Amino acid sequence: MRGQAINDLFAFLAVAREKSFTRAAAQLGVSQSALSHAMRGLEARMGLRLLTRTTRRVAPTEAGERLLLSIGPKFEEIQAELAALNELRDKPGGTFRITAGQHSTETILWPKLAKLLPKYPDLKVEITVDYALTDIVAERYDAGVRLGEQVAKDMIAVRIAPDMRMSVVAAPSYLAKASTPKKPQDLLAHRCINLRMPTHGNIYAWEFERGAKELKVKVDGQLVFNRMSQIMEAALAGFGFAYVPEDAAAPAVAKGKLVRVLEDWCAPFPGYHLYYPSRRQLSPAFGLLVEALRYK
Repeated sequence: MRGQAINDLFAFLAVAREKSFTRAAAQLGVSQSALSHAMRGLEARMGLRLLTRTTRRVAPTEAGERLLLSIGPKFEEIQAELAALNELRDKPGGTFRITAGQHSTETILWPKLAKLLPKYPDLKVEITVDYALTDIVAERYDAGVRLGEQVAKDMIAVRIAPDMRMSVVAAPSYLAKASTPKKPQDLLAHRCINLRMPTHGNIYAWEFERGAKELKVKVDGQLVFNRMSQIMEAALAGFGFAYVPEDAAAPAVAKGKLVRVLEDWCAPFPGYHLYYPSRRQLSPAFGLLVEALRYK
């Protein structure tokens, strides 16, 4: 296949995935007009319409979707092989995109990367903080971070943190005006600070376990956030109970700024894992990243 045809197919992949000529052109470093001209030329040579264009969006046609699914993985394999060859240099390098939640980013990823990256200046990491259960293959991430029980079975999972526990906490100022809950159901009579999960737009139900008994409690209150840091701030300000990771609340509990309740209902569960597609070739640089994050 001629070089121009390969370039046009690569450009088509960018447009089809981004569903935007503007974003694809920025990604490829070309003008929108040049990209549009390349797509028209590719469609003319193939005798098929590959993209549906409107004033608001661009989307693959049925033929375009089929082409995307057939050649996309092959181009990714070629890029991975080239990256692997590039890493035969003295210093491993490359850019890796990771999606993770705020808590795992602040407590695991950043502390470990802060030690690793100064040693390898050619290694670049982009972290997107997101609570959604992102499809890392569809969104073209190299890896993601989830709790062990959330990782899909077709992924390779590497433990990067010990088991976790959640904690239910409130400020002394709130407890001075309210009774102390003795069982999870008692929280229904209290003001609680909720977390909205973006994947389905649902309010997260607080999970409890004691012995063989498991409970999920849908609490209520004045505030809903999608970030753990704001939940902690609201709890410290006396707006009600918060359900947060034990290590996040521990400093404030130790100083008496928060009081923990229902501790016997908060059982340990599998902690954070780095995960990536099983078909992904482990390049030297990515392998270095995985080993730096691995829980030892």
